[in-house]
Amino acid sequence: MPDIYQEIARIVAEGEGAALVTVISTAGSTPREEGTKMLVRADGSILGSIGGGSVEAQVCQEAIEVIRKGKPRRLRFSLTAQEGEEPGMICGGDMEVFIEPILSSPTLYIFGGGHISLPLAKIGKLLGFKIVVIDDRAEFANPQRFPEAGLILAEDFDKAFPKLKIDKASYVVIVTRNHQSDELVLELVLGTQAKYIGMIGSKTKNKAIFSHLLAKGISKELLDKVHAPIGLEIHAETPEEIAVSILAEIVKVRRTVA
Repeated sequence: MPDIYQEIARIVAEGEGAALVTVISTAGSTPREEGTKMLVRADGSILGSIGGGSVEAQVCQEAIEVIRKGKPRRLRFSLTAQEGEEPGMICGGDMEVFIEPILSSPTLYIFGGGHISLPLAKIGKLLGFKIVVIDDRAEFANPQRFPEAGLILAEDFDKAFPKLKIDKASYVVIVTRNHQSDELVLELVLGTQAKYIGMIGSKTKNKAIFSHLLAKGISKELLDKVHAPIGLEIHAETPEEIAVSILAEIVKVRRTVA
């Protein structure tokens, strides 16, 4: 069995979610001492223990909420008998725990290496996103244009896509050079667990693309999750302003959507 820190490393690498529970204070008789840790995975399974019983079960439920919301919690418990438990099995002390989310670093996938993508990569990096840029033109997808990117793929979008790991910690911006590429990428991305999918374009263009995908069997429920037109409405005009509106929308989704 891996230790907690090995499991945390695996969870982060795999793009999964978990919460780390730490006993931060105790008073009186408690089943575990300060510093005891327990890892709660997104599916409710655990590694380690803070003493078992109804308190541990309640902490696990709270940990699931911490994973969902991405915000830590501090809880205090009085270890008295609960309904259905034998009084002789209860310690009778007090215990305080801190539950912190273990989440993968978010990745911003930018499909298209044009003029809007440049400030997107720069500002996205400042906001703490890992940057991945994909374009089918080597002159637009290279380290000189995108020094912030951890990964750059200069090849056809359909060939590049299997090399990407788009998960629940992924945010996708589709700003390719033409409608056909936008539609191709959108169809591919809709099959992933990306937390955010945004596509640039006019309402007319987006409506046409959505109609094509509906005819291909893509569900309306999936298409309704796409932010198109992309970005918050701030009357943006320049590439830099458009990038700000897109990233503002992404931050909003990141902080508010479970």
